[in-house]
This record gives sequence, structure tokens and C-alpha cells, in this order.
Amino acid sequence: MPETCVPTGVKLKDTGFGYTLSLIGGKYKMIIMYWLSENKVIRFNELKRCIGTISFKTLSIMLKELEADDLIIRTEFPQVPPKVEYSLSERGLSLIPILDMMCEWGEKNADLDLDTT
Repeated sequence: MPETCVPTGVKLKDTGFGYTLSLIGGKYKMIIMYWLSENKVIRFNELKRCIGTISFKTLSIMLKELEADDLIIRTEFPQVPPKVEYSLSERGLSLIPILDMMCEWGEKNADLDLDTT
């Protein structure tokens, strides 16, 4: 029998799959990473406008978590008014192929859900 990503008897959080989900799971983290991959470098308000439905507080929390997990880089420029830019780290960039595959899967399978209604 082939080995699975979530073997029987092992807690999800103790697997590679669970670890990955802990980093990019939730409503906004993958969306933030998507916009960062599209724009390479983006400022907070630009990112907020791209996402639209996220509050300033939630965006700030998500960015801090992504930075703490070394998935994004926060660059602060010493000027007035303050200027801060965000970009994907090498570690964050390594997740983009996975996000791309999820996008492709969704495009291929979205029509299937519409046919069942």
C-alpha cells in the first residue's frame, strides 16, 4: 500500500501536510501570497485594495504571521511618512507552484460542480 500524506494514527498537525496547512491555511493567506507573486513587491494599502474584503486589522495580522513564518519579507524604509513594502521570501516563492496547481485544479473542476445543480 502506498504511503499517504496523512498516515493512519498520526495527528494531522504532525504531518508535512498539516504543517503546510498551518502556514497557508485560513481565508486570506493564500490570497495574500497570490497578490505578492503577481506584483513581486507591494505596499500595504495596495494589497488591501487588491483583496478588497479584508479589514486593515486582519491584513496586518496575516502579514505579521506570514513574516514570522518566513514566507514574506517586510521592508521598512526610514522616511516620513513611513514606507513599507512586502514581497515573497525564497521560502514563500517555493509555495507558488502549489498555489498554481490549486488554481489549475479549480479551473478544470469548477464546471463539474455547476453541472450537478
